Amino acid sequence: MIIDKLYQEVEKKGMVCVGLDPNIDYIPAELKEKYQDIDEIIFQFNKRVIDCTFDLVPIYKPQIAFYEAFGLKGLMAYSKTLKYVKSLGNLTLGDIKRGDISTTAAMYGKGHFTGDFEADFITLNPFMGYDTIEPYLPYLREGTKGVFVLLRTSNKGANDIQYKDSEGKKIYYHIGDNLNAMAEEFMGECGYSSLGLVIGGTHTDEAIEIRDRYPNMYFLIPGYNAQGASGDDVKLYLNGLNGGIVNSSRGIICAYMKEKDGYENFDYFTRKAVIDMRKDIGFNQI
Repeated sequence: MIIDKLYQEVEKKGMVCVGLDPNIDYIPAELKEKYQDIDEIIFQFNKRVIDCTFDLVPIYKPQIAFYEAFGLKGLMAYSKTLKYVKSLGNLTLGDIKRGDISTTAAMYGKGHFTGDFEADFITLNPFMGYDTIEPYLPYLREGTKGVFVLLRTSNKGANDIQYKDSEGKKIYYHIGDNLNAMAEEFMGECGYSSLGLVIGGTHTDEAIEIRDRYPNMYFLIPGYNAQGASGDDVKLYLNGLNGGIVNSSRGIICAYMKEKDGYENFDYFTRKAVIDMRKDIGFNQI
């Protein structure tokens, strides 16, 4: 099962998931001057980040909006990035947050689990109902793919819907309990399911309760650093130092921008940001 590979990679490398969100303002002027086409500019920036961190990072998460914004050439960069990560043996997580039903969802599955945009994991939005998840399950049954479904997110607007009470419990628990039952079919040898949850790390009051309620579900944990969650905060959502991956985007890919000699020492500062993040969460292995 793909979740077993992720679990093993996190054991070896730590829980840092690097978000490859290449806002054009984050890309060094030197790369923009060297390459003319936007697909090559974006890809070369991503490649630079990947090349100096791949031995420290189990999985990379490109957010598709940052590529779609540049049209066909942006999507070419998305595809090249996914393929490059795969060529190095690392895992990929396509952050696409799809949430449609029936044949539309089936086509999303085909589009992001095969072909030019193929990733090992993708993110899904269950707002329309659990039939938005079902078309992806055949890929999970094959054991080669996994999904992370939005449950309780790190944005302020999470209170608008996710925290509403219904029948004595929060909406996100209604969703999580149903997904937890669905996830039992896709258990790996590591004790986790290939059907996981997106749990924002910025709300810590219920962290232990959520972790205890879903002990066999792997978590994708956004919210670290730029969104306000600390190492101690996100650690609450892990089991030991596994059971989840913690995403950081700007904190890593923009690390060089905080230094006077940032571009000249891009690799050093990017790599250091990953190492510092691992240590902050408690992973001290070199």
